[in-house]
Amino acid sequence: MKFQLHISPEIHEKCPNYVGAAVYAQVSNSTFCEGLWKEIDDFSKELLAGSDTEKSKLQPAIAATRDAYRRCGKDPSRYRPSAEALRRRLLKGMQLYRIDTLVDLINLVSLRTGYSIGGFDADKIQGTELTLGIGKAGEPFEGIGRGVLNIEGLPVYRDAVGGIGTPTSDNERTKMDLLTTHILAIINGYSGREGLQEAATQTLELLEKYAGAREGEIQIYAFE
Repeated sequence: MKFQLHISPEIHEKCPNYVGAAVYAQVSNSTFCEGLWKEIDDFSKELLAGSDTEKSKLQPAIAATRDAYRRCGKDPSRYRPSAEALRRRLLKGMQLYRIDTLVDLINLVSLRTGYSIGGFDADKIQGTELTLGIGKAGEPFEGIGRGVLNIEGLPVYRDAVGGIGTPTSDNERTKMDLLTTHILAIINGYSGREGLQEAATQTLELLEKYAGAREGEIQIYAFE
């Protein structure tokens, strides 16, 4: 693994069950992948047949992330975790955005598992260490497609320059695009270890299937 990932004492104090999973691989991105979108459409039909927006809040990984927001000082109904936001979009009868294969693939894993997952162009990350902390008042952060995002009270991963990802939105500075050749996906396990390895394995398998992933690695990490 190219990166060392750390959990700060302030996050451990607020969210003692947090365990993270990182997936790193060399990849080839594309604008659209028919096979991937068939899987997304199939899952969307399953979700619509058996859930609603209130039930989505009770999904274990989503519920744990919402609770983490409250503990850190953020209202999860104003700044929704990305996995919940994706499910709510489908359940309201709206189509998912088609971005590119890497982003769409991360969204599928998020939808299936309830984990909010950060997807980063690993070559845009500054330094080799990432630390999960809590956003501060006035801390600069440009959310992807959202403009300046108030991350005070949000869990945030920071590299050597600043914040790159929260469970609500990742940063424009490190976002993936069609030129991305190395991906780092961080799966936020506020509900603990159960199901985390499976979500990481699923992510890597989809990357191998639809993005030609090579030299893939998975790292599970907790507070030390």
